[in-house]
Amino acid sequence: MFVTVINDCADGNTFGRQATRLATLFPNTAINLVRINNYSEIEAAGNLIDMLDASNGEEGVILVNSAPRHAKKWPNGTPFGYFWYRKTLVIATIDGYCLSLIKKLNLAPQIMLTDVPTVAQSLLKQGYIDKTLSEQIARTQFRSYDYMPRLARWVIDKWDIPYEQYTFHNVIDVPHAIWLIDNFGNAKTTILPEEINFKAGKKIKTRFGTFICSTQMRDVAVGDSALIIGSSGIADKRFIELIVLGGRAVDTFNLKSGDLLF
Repeated sequence: MFVTVINDCADGNTFGRQATRLATLFPNTAINLVRINNYSEIEAAGNLIDMLDASNGEEGVILVNSAPRHAKKWPNGTPFGYFWYRKTLVIATIDGYCLSLIKKLNLAPQIMLTDVPTVAQSLLKQGYIDKTLSEQIARTQFRSYDYMPRLARWVIDKWDIPYEQYTFHNVIDVPHAIWLIDNFGNAKTTILPEEINFKAGKKIKTRFGTFICSTQMRDVAVGDSALIIGSSGIADKRFIELIVLGGRAVDTFNLKSGDLLF
């Protein structure tokens, strides 16, 4: 079993506490931490797809916490929902683009939407947690630390967790955008090849210029830019990347995650 955390709290203290709590809830389990930029749900969305692909849907938990902090739609920030991808449990914030690629790739039928105080009260009534912990969880501002890891344990242990069905129709569509700049300076996008009728030699006009499609990186000359089918995605669904062979597309075209391609 594995546990992977995708989170925009990047300091060592935060991740250390999160990993330690998870280690107590899931002993003898590999815990992986994926850092994303602050308030970048689109980075969370892409990383979630990559982690599901890496896990191949085997037994594990993925916790995703990234949502617009300025949003006032919800009384205490965006709620957390959960769903299963094969044997992998995913618990995530539902606002913004966090689950937009799950929707796009049709990887789950619905989300079980939870309300923190309601769940805390229910677990108290079931005798699983005491009153002190129930009240702490119900009023916490640090839900990704006090609630998410515990919710994962409760769902895995098959406790009766109250939820509302939340359809993916309520999740906003992801734009054709960059979701990550990798360490080579390549730009991973949310675009599937069929969405741009990708084929070798075809030229695609974008906001950053016109780029040729290449099925093999070896066909791109050093220093030239191209659109390729990258490694990110799941199963046979792989996302388009903008690269500069031997260079850094991020610097050449002044790119950042969230930039629209068209």
